[in-house]
Amino acid sequence: MRSRSNSGVRLDGYARLVQQTILCYQNPVTGLLSASHDQKDAWVRDNIYSILAVWGLGMAYRKNADRDEDKAKAYELEQNVVKLMRGLLQCMMRQVDKVEKFKHTQSTKDSLHAKYNTATCSTVVGDDQWGHLQDYGMWERGDKTNQGIPELNASSVGMAKAALEAIDELDLFGAHGGRKSVIHVLPDEVEHCQSILFSMLPRASTSKEIDAGLLSIISFPAFAVEDVNLVNVTKNEIISKLQGRYGCCRFLRDGYKTPREVDPHRLHYDPAELKLFENIECEWPVFWTYLIIDGIFSGDAVQVQEYREALEGILIRGKDGIHLVPELYAIPPDKVDEEYKNPHTVDRIPLGKLPHLWGQSLYILGSLLAEGFLATGEIDPLNRRFSTSVKPDVVVQVAVLAENSHIKGLLQQHGINVQSIADVHPIQVQPGRILSHIYAKLGRNKNMKLGGRPYRHIGFTDQHHFYLALDNEMIVEMLRIELAYLCTCWRMTGRPTLTFPVTHTMLTSDGSDIHPAVLSTIRKLEDGYFGGARVKLGNLAEFLTTSFYTYLTFLDPDCDEKLFDDVSDGSFSPDSESDLGGYLENSSHPESQDELDQYINHLLQSTSLKCYLPPLCKKSEDSHVFSAVHSTRDILSVMAKAKVFPMVLPTKVLSGHRKSLNLVDSPQPLLKKTPEYDYQGPSWDTNLFGQHGVTVHSLLSELYGKAGLNQEWSLIRYISGLLRKKVEILAEACADLLSHQKQLTVGLPPEPREKTISAPLPPEELIKLIYEASGQDISIAVLTQEIVVYLAMYVRAQPSLFAEMLRLRIGLIIQVMATELARSLNCSGEEASESLMNLSPFDMKNLLHHILSGKEFGVERSVRPIHSSTSSPAISIHEVGHTGVTKTERSGITRLRSEMKQRSSTPSSPTGTSSTDSGGHHMGWGEQQGQWLRRRRLDGAINRVPVGFYQRVWNILQKCHGLSIDGYVLPSSTTQEMTPCEIKFADHVESVLNRVSQPEYRQLLVEAIMVLTLLSDTEMENIGGIIHVDQIVQLANQLFLQDQVSFGATDILEKDQATGICHFFYDSAPSGAYGTMTYLTKAVASYLQELLPSSGCQMQ
Repeated sequence: MRSRSNSGVRLDGYARLVQQTILCYQNPVTGLLSASHDQKDAWVRDNIYSILAVWGLGMAYRKNADRDEDKAKAYELEQNVVKLMRGLLQCMMRQVDKVEKFKHTQSTKDSLHAKYNTATCSTVVGDDQWGHLQDYGMWERGDKTNQGIPELNASSVGMAKAALEAIDELDLFGAHGGRKSVIHVLPDEVEHCQSILFSMLPRASTSKEIDAGLLSIISFPAFAVEDVNLVNVTKNEIISKLQGRYGCCRFLRDGYKTPREVDPHRLHYDPAELKLFENIECEWPVFWTYLIIDGIFSGDAVQVQEYREALEGILIRGKDGIHLVPELYAIPPDKVDEEYKNPHTVDRIPLGKLPHLWGQSLYILGSLLAEGFLATGEIDPLNRRFSTSVKPDVVVQVAVLAENSHIKGLLQQHGINVQSIADVHPIQVQPGRILSHIYAKLGRNKNMKLGGRPYRHIGFTDQHHFYLALDNEMIVEMLRIELAYLCTCWRMTGRPTLTFPVTHTMLTSDGSDIHPAVLSTIRKLEDGYFGGARVKLGNLAEFLTTSFYTYLTFLDPDCDEKLFDDVSDGSFSPDSESDLGGYLENSSHPESQDELDQYINHLLQSTSLKCYLPPLCKKSEDSHVFSAVHSTRDILSVMAKAKVFPMVLPTKVLSGHRKSLNLVDSPQPLLKKTPEYDYQGPSWDTNLFGQHGVTVHSLLSELYGKAGLNQEWSLIRYISGLLRKKVEILAEACADLLSHQKQLTVGLPPEPREKTISAPLPPEELIKLIYEASGQDISIAVLTQEIVVYLAMYVRAQPSLFAEMLRLRIGLIIQVMATELARSLNCSGEEASESLMNLSPFDMKNLLHHILSGKEFGVERSVRPIHSSTSSPAISIHEVGHTGVTKTERSGITRLRSEMKQRSSTPSSPTGTSSTDSGGHHMGWGEQQGQWLRRRRLDGAINRVPVGFYQRVWNILQKCHGLSIDGYVLPSSTTQEMTPCEIKFADHVESVLNRVSQPEYRQLLVEAIMVLTLLSDTEMENIGGIIHVDQIVQLANQLFLQDQVSFGATDILEKDQATGICHFFYDSAPSGAYGTMTYLTKAVASYLQELLPSSGCQMQ
C-alpha cells in the first residue's frame, strides 16, 4: 500500500474540517444544509456559499489523487454538492405558481422565498413575513431599518447579471441534453443589469451608501462589474469605511447583535435608533475570506498574506484544535462608551453562530487556493475573472434593405446599391415585434402551468404601437443610439448584425424620393462610422460567416406545444403592404411554409390594420379620392358627416378648440375626450359607407396612420391618447430610470395632483397613474409617456446628463418646454403650447436634450419645404453657445458689475449695455436679459442641485433643529437614521424641496441652503433652532431691492405675484457684487447674527 504524500495528508485534514463544520449539517434526504444546530431552516444564500468548500475539495482530491480511495472521495464530495443543488431546485419548483403571478404583479408577496424547511423543502414563513424575500439584497432585510421596505440592491443586481451570463445557452442535461433543455437569455437583460451597477456603485442601495456584501460581485464569485476603476473604487470604499480589527461591518449603522440593540427579538428598528449603532457595528470575519480570495485572483500576494495572517489571529480553536470562523465580533456591553470615544480600540468578543458555515466554507476554499491545491480557473470555469479585461473594438454590421423594388430603384438613383427584402431569400426579415411575440413562447410548460416569458419589446419602436416611429428623423436618431449601444455592450462571439429596412414610410411627402434624413444616414454608414460607432455596410449574405447566431430551439417542430392553436389561422391573407406592416415580398407560398412561417404570417395579420377609409398614397400621380395634401382634413370631414364623433380635434385645420391649451400662464386640463366617444365607446359600429364592423376604434386607428403620413403631430398625439396607445417600452423605460436612482413625478405640482413613481409598476397600472396625474388630459398623458421614453434613452446613453439629479418632474419639464417656446418665439402661452404639441418626436427629444444639458439654446420659426403637406408650424432648435452656463461665464464678475451699473444709471432703457457671448458674437442687454431666470427655471424643473449638496444639507442639520422650506420642515432627526451619502436622505430632502411649485424659486432656496451649509465647516456647534430658508430668501430679495432703489431703478422692479421675488433678482447671476449669492450671504449673516462669533463677518 502506497504511503500518503504530504498533499494527500493535508487534503485529508481539510476533509475532516469540512465534515465536522459543514457536511454534518446536511440533510441526508434533501441535501439541504441547516444554518446551525439551533436554526434548522435552510437559507438559499448560505447553502450556496457553504457548499463551495465541498465542491472545491472534491476537485482538489480529483486533481491530487494518490490512491483510488481519493477518487472515490472526490466523487462522494461532488455528489454532496449535486444533492444540495437538487434540493434547492426542489424548493423552487414547489413555488412555480409564484413565478407565474410575479410576472404580472411584481409584488413582494409573490416572490420566491429565501429559506426553506431542511427536511421537507417547504416554505417556513408566510408570504408577508420577514425572512423570505430574495430581492432584499445580500442580507435579505431590505431597507436598513429592517421594516420590510424593499429596495434595489447592487449585490442582488450583480448576482443576477452573473447568473444570466453564466446560464445563457446552457444545456441543463450537458452532453446528454437536447434542444428542449437549452436555456436562452436576452442580452438586453444582462446589459440592463450592467447599466444599473454602473450607476449605483459604490453605493449599495437607497439606504446603504456602502456594503461589504459588494465584495461578492466585484470579485469572486460573480465578477459582475466590468469597469476596473469602479471595482477599485468600490473595494477601497469598503476597506476605508467598513474595515475594523476583526473583519468588516456589513454596512454603516448596522444594529445586528450590537449592545445597543434594545430588543434582539424585535425585527425592526425605529429610525432614531440607528444613530446609536454608529461606530459600534459588529465586525464580520467572513469578509476577510473574500479579500483573501480576491487577492489570489488578482495576483496580489501581499494582500493574501496580510488577510490570512489577520484571519488566523481571530479564528476560534474548537474541539481537536480545528479552526472555526465565528459569525461576528461585537463590543462588550460595558465597553460601549469607550468605543464611542475611541473607535476600533476596544477588544471584541465573538458572538453568533460558531462556525459561521458561509464564512467557514470560504475560509477553506481560500486555503485550498493559497496552498496550491486549486487553481483560480478551476473554481471559475466560465472565466468570469476576465470581466474587467480590455475588450476589442466592436464593429456593427449593417445591412440596408429596400422594402420593395420601387424603393430599391429610388436608392439606385442616388448611387446606393442595396438588396430588396425579396433578394435576400431564403433569409427572412421581419419587424422586431415578431421576435417579441416569438420570445413570449420561451419557457412555456403546460405540465408546470408556466405561461412563458412576459411579452417584452425587442428592436425599434413599432409605429403600430406608438407614433415615435412615424418620424423619420426620430428613426435615424434611434438607429444612432442603438449602434452606439451595441458598440459599448456587445459581449457575444461574432459581430452584431443590424438590418435597416427602408420602407414606404421613409419617402418624401409626394413619394417621389427617399427622405433626406434617411439618405444622409446611409451615406454616413458607408463611411464606416456613425454616431461614434464603427460600422460595416454590406449585404446579409456577406455577413453570414461573421455574425453571431442564436438558435431558437424552443420553436423546433418536435416541441410538445403548437405555436398557435389553429394552423389555418396562420395562413396568408392578401392585404396591402401598408396595412399588414410586414415585409411581403419575402413570403413564400403557403403550401411550402413550415409551422414557424405560418405563425409569423399569423402574427403579421393579427397586428395589422384593416382599411375602411379612402386610401392614401404618397405618389402624387395616383388618382385617389383624397390627395396627400388634404387627405387628413377630408377624411376627418367624411367621418364627421358619418357622425362618428364631433370633430373637436387639436389641429388648426379643424377648429379653434386648441385655444384652451395653455401650459405657460395657468396650466389647465388641455383636452377632454369627445362626448360621443365617451358615450358610444370605442367598439361602436359606425356602419360607415354601409360597411358593418367599422368601429370608432378601427377608424381612429386608420386615421392615426394617415395623420402620420402627413406628419400632423398634434393630431397624432391626440388620437394616440383617444386610442389609449402606450409605448411598448414604457414600463421598461420607467424601470430604467428608477434603477439608475432617478425617481419620477408625473402631473403638475403640487401634490396630490403631482404623483411620484419610486418603484417599478406593471404597464397598465403605470398608464392609469399617468392619466390620473394628467387630469385625464389626453395630450399631456401621451406627451408624458413620450418624455419618459426620451429620458430613459438618455440615462442609458448619456448618464452624465443626469448628474446631481434625483427626481425628474415630468409635468414641470413639459411646462418649461412650453415656456421656452413662448419666450423664444415671442408668442402667447396658447400658441406656444400648440407649437409644443406640434413638434415632431425628434424635435421634442432635441428640445429635452438641450434642457438637460444645461447649454444655452435658441428656438426659431423656420419654413417648411413646398412639397410638405403638414399644416403645423415649422420650428428649429439649435445651440447658441454656453452663455450663463459655463464656469467661466458664471464667474464673470466684472461684466455683471458693469451691467448692473449700466442698468442702474439708465433704468428706463436697459438696452444700452452690450457684451460678447462665448462664441464671440456681440450681444445687447436685451438679448442677455432673462438668461439666469431661464437657467434657474430649467434647473429647478429638472431638480438639478450643486455637487455635494445633500451631504452639505446633512452637515448643517447636525448643527440646527431643522430647515423650514415653504412651510414644511426637514428635521434634524433625519440624520439619526440616515448617513450623508444615502440616496434615502437625498430623497427626503427632495420631498421637502418639491413642495415648491415654482422651479425658479426652488433654485433660489437651493442657493440659500448652499450659503447656509458654509457654516457647517466652521467650529460652531449650534446655529439655532429651525432655520426658515424662505425668510432668508425674502430678506436677500429686500436687500437687493434696497440697492436698486438707491440707484433709482424703481420703475422696472416688477415682482413675481406668487412669491414676491423681484424678476431682476431671479435674473441675477450668482456671482459678483450684485449677484444672488452676495445678497443671500448678507441675509444669512443678518438672520443668524446673534449666533455668529463676534469676530465673524460684518454686514456691509
